[in-house]
Amino acid sequence: GMQLDSEIKANPTEYPMLNNSQANAYLQSIVNQITSSPQIKYKGTFAYKVQIIDKNIINAFATPGGFIYVYKGLLKFADNEATVASVLAHEIAHAERRHATRRMTKQYGLSILASLVLGNNPSALEQIAANLLTGLGLLKNSRDDEYEADEYSFKYLQNTKWYPGAIKYFLEKIQAQQKDKPSDFEEILSTHPLDSKRIAQIDDLIKKANLPTPSESNLFSKSYQQFKNTLQ
Repeated sequence: GMQLDSEIKANPTEYPMLNNSQANAYLQSIVNQITSSPQIKYKGTFAYKVQIIDKNIINAFATPGGFIYVYKGLLKFADNEATVASVLAHEIAHAERRHATRRMTKQYGLSILASLVLGNNPSALEQIAANLLTGLGLLKNSRDDEYEADEYSFKYLQNTKWYPGAIKYFLEKIQAQQKDKPSDFEEILSTHPLDSKRIAQIDDLIKKANLPTPSESNLFSKSYQQFKNTLQ
């Protein structure tokens, strides 16, 4: 994850980082609160550092080791803080459940990955980084990965101040708008496939948890609008 983070930072044309310390601190505060959940196994082992990519793309992704990247376009698209927290929790779940790590192991094998980690195989790092970052190849999640990440996002947020089912609003908004603006959602749907089962699963989790109707006290729409106004 650290090596891939370095590769991303070395490519500012494709991945320009937002130079806004307040915005980055705001998101990091959300991540820190989520990772304080007792459900998180790899706190202290994984970085769980979030960074904002200065592009108006609606997407987010996490590399192995808990390096999380959120595009500015996603932050503008979200309507409340609980939704952003649910997306961040979803990306944390991808790291916690080791989805990308399993795909990399399957494609390259343990021996190649071990040599990469030990610094003995720089050409392997270049190959993996190219595969990972060209169209986010190795970060393209399966539907099963998405269902699991949604489930764990819900579980993590149950230990926080945010409404645990808020990712539902994000997914419903994508569904409502993708027919009119398909190009806006091409990247997120390629890395995070969306089908009706995802929303149905979240509805089922909400029902089983017997959650009351969400309100401003756990959505934080007003304060989030103030945050969005700081994004340029």
